[in-house]
Parts: sequence; C-alpha cells; structure tokens
Amino acid sequence: MRPAQPPPPSSSSSSSPSPGSTPSRKPRRRPDLTLPLPQRDPSLAVPLPLPPTSAPSSCGGGPYQNQNHHGSNSCGSVSSSGTQLIHFSELERVSRVGSGTGGTVYKVIHRPTAKIYALKVIYGNHEESVRRQICREIEILRDVDNPNVVKCHDMFDHNGEIQVLLEFMDRGSLEGQKIPREQDLADLARQTLRGLAYLHGRRIVHRDIKPSNLLINVRKQVKIADFGVSRILEQTMDPCNSSVGTIAYMSPERINTDLNHGQYDGYAGDIWSLGVSILEFYLGRFPFAVGRQGDWASLMCAICMSQPPEAPATASREFRDFIACCLQREPSRRWTASRLLRHPFITQNTTGANQVHNNVHQLLPPPPRPLPS
Repeated sequence: MRPAQPPPPSSSSSSSPSPGSTPSRKPRRRPDLTLPLPQRDPSLAVPLPLPPTSAPSSCGGGPYQNQNHHGSNSCGSVSSSGTQLIHFSELERVSRVGSGTGGTVYKVIHRPTAKIYALKVIYGNHEESVRRQICREIEILRDVDNPNVVKCHDMFDHNGEIQVLLEFMDRGSLEGQKIPREQDLADLARQTLRGLAYLHGRRIVHRDIKPSNLLINVRKQVKIADFGVSRILEQTMDPCNSSVGTIAYMSPERINTDLNHGQYDGYAGDIWSLGVSILEFYLGRFPFAVGRQGDWASLMCAICMSQPPEAPATASREFRDFIACCLQREPSRRWTASRLLRHPFITQNTTGANQVHNNVHQLLPPPPRPLPS
C-alpha cells in the first residue's frame, strides 16, 4: 500500500519543480514595506481616558452576553477590584431624587446588602454601536477610585434604557448655595481640585463641572459627580439639541471654536468651569452679567466677548488671584488642578479643617423630601 501523498501545491504555483532541482522561493513580501502609523494631533480633540487594567468585559464580543433577570444587561460580571457586581434584579427603587433633560435619578436599595445607591436612568434610544461605546466607557469609569469622585459601580441596559449605578450622596448637590466665608470655599475648592487632579492624571476630562455636579454627603465629603455621564449624553442624544447640558459653565474656546485657533484643551476647560462655580458660590449668583438660564446667544456673548469675571475687591488678595488663575481667557495660562492645589488661597486655609467641614455642612439646607416615585 502506498503511503498517503501530501496535498498538491496551491494553484498559485504554475508548475512543480522537476526531480533533483532546487525549488525557487518567491519572496512573500517586500522586506522594505512598512505600514505608516496614522498621525493624530491630540490638541484637536478631547483626550480619552486610558483603558482599564481589568479584564475585558463580556460586552466586547457580539451582543450583550451577561444578561440577568428582567431583560437587563450588565457591562461585566466582575469589577476591576474582583468583587461580584450587582444584578439589576436585586435593586429596588425607593424614591425619585430628581430629574432633568438628560434623565432621572432614583434612590435605590440593594436588597441582599441593604446598601443604598443612586440609579441614573439616561433618556434616549440608543443604537447598538452607541451601546457598545457606552459600555466601554462605563468600564473605564468603574475603575475610578478617589475619595473626591462619586463612585460609578455599574451600567445596565434595561428595556432599552441606559441605567448607571452610582454612589449615593445623601446631602445632595451644592447648587444654589452661597458660601461667602473664604475658609469654607478653600476647603470646598481643595476637595474638588483633588478629584479633578486625580481624573486629569488618568487622562479623564469631566467636561461638565458646575455646582449641581458637586455633591456632599453626611461625612462632609465633597465629590465630583457625572464625570463621563455628560460624554455619554452627548453620544446618546441629538447633538443639535441645545437642552443637552448648559453652556453657562463652558470655557469661551469650547463655545466659540474660532477662539484659540480652533483648539480645545479639555483639562483647561474643566479649570474654567471650576473657577466660575467657585466664584458663584462666593457671590451667591451666576458671576456673568446674564443669568445662567439665559438664551444661548446672550450666554455666548457674555462668556466669549466680555472680560472674564473677577472676584470683588472686598475679597482677599489670595482669593482674587485664585479666581484669576482659573478664569484666564487663554487656556494655556490657566493653572492646572495640581498647581492650584499649591496656590496660597488653598494652602493658607488648611487650619481647622474639621471646623471648615462643619461650616460647609451647616450651609446646606435640610435634605429634600423624596419626590413621589
């Protein structure tokens, strides 16, 4: 019996070599052929955060694979810290905390542990490609861990709605508060800057710093909320819809792309928004000549065409300079979050930190009554 013959050569070879001759080898490719890497100017786009160090989630391949009860999908089965994630079916809504154009926030309880969370339900119909992108971003946000940043625990796709599970801040936001005492403001600014410096160090741009996104809890911790959620809203809602967010706290070069040679630095944009927010706390009103709820054209003129607002002469020299370092018209002249943490206004108001915490806490109104669910 003859042994099995090897398969015939592929059709690409026109003829077989004759016995005893050395077969000629055609080069498979040009040795000098290289693929050029795409060139990208990072100044023309908002820097994206680094990918998480955790293992990829189950959202990476095909349709959402990790499906739990009641038709809900989670971005993954295990968090980056190795702890088991929460199933949507284990959450029970307690009350409605608030709502806006972007979505509704509910206070929820995790029945197995009795732990309280906030559940943000984002409005809009989301295509599959957008859902995948949201899932990847939530995976990054879930890896964020800082005492001055609201923790993002998970994201669920429930009945076509994107729902983000967040740390619950029981004393609400600082929106509408007047904080005239500079020592209190310095403590608030210090905590916010620590959160911003952490996010910027991880190449995460917030994009929506404003008083309503600065939350406080019963332990007197001030934390940045909705980082990344504003980016999700921009992707999931109509970009022509002016009700998505507000331009009141946006930097001039973000509103008017003709400024700063069309370049936008997201980190410097966050610092501008912080400066406007801190000055608003001190004054007890929006620091520009128009109201923050004004029409788009009035806000654009006030922010882009007038001089940046300043702290009044009655404020200390350190506070006036701190605001000026944040509200520079040229983005390159604004101080970074890490540098602002070393500003005299921050460093000279570090004494009596516990008392400062208590003063900030006393300025807040009683917790609002839960809205009917």
